[in-house]
Amino acid sequence: MNVPHIVVVDDEADVREMVQEYLIDHGFVVTQAESGEALAALMRERPVDLALLDINMPGEDGLSIARSLKKRGDIGIIMLTANGDTVDRVVGLELGADDYVVKPFDLRELLARVRAVLRRISEADQSPSTMGEEIRFGSFVLSLASRRLYSVDGRDVPITAMEFDLLRVFAQNPGRVLSRDRILELAHSKEMEAFDRSVDTRIVRIRQKIEADPAFPQIIKTVRGAGYVFVPGASA
Repeated sequence: MNVPHIVVVDDEADVREMVQEYLIDHGFVVTQAESGEALAALMRERPVDLALLDINMPGEDGLSIARSLKKRGDIGIIMLTANGDTVDRVVGLELGADDYVVKPFDLRELLARVRAVLRRISEADQSPSTMGEEIRFGSFVLSLASRRLYSVDGRDVPITAMEFDLLRVFAQNPGRVLSRDRILELAHSKEMEAFDRSVDTRIVRIRQKIEADPAFPQIIKTVRGAGYVFVPGASA
């Protein structure tokens, strides 16, 4: 099994070194890049599985780098944000970042998020139980084998790794009211349960992609005080 290669992209050397040392101690291959240009040069030399991107860097910022990375489609992204940068966090998720942590962060929290994102990426490999399986709802088809979401006319709908996992959970549990904790458990994100606060934000993003009117969702409905329920027969 290949050891995942993680790159810490931050203009602060002490942050890069602290994160690199901690993640190496936990079995990962970790390199540093002080800028988007340095990251691009590094990626020309070897593949990268996960990038930890500081949002606020001089020159090309983390959001711009994230936009470029997601065009590749095969790299996980965790944004490193300053406390209070709510807008930046939302924009980062909209651009396709898989997760974020707020500075100053607990290294144990970062490790949990790193493991969770890498696990979701590795699940892109086909397994015997899901090969060829597709789930249709509304005017969309969710392919569990290829981890794709597309419309019935064949148009691909861009979706992040975490959005796919959440949508898979809903699609495999139609008509069941799922609490936020249960959703995380079924998405195999137990390591993130104590930290993750972005499930609601991601569901909003999913609704914008599959609902005819995201303000009045018919496919993923909110059950007040209980969670969410997936209604596959609803029209999109």
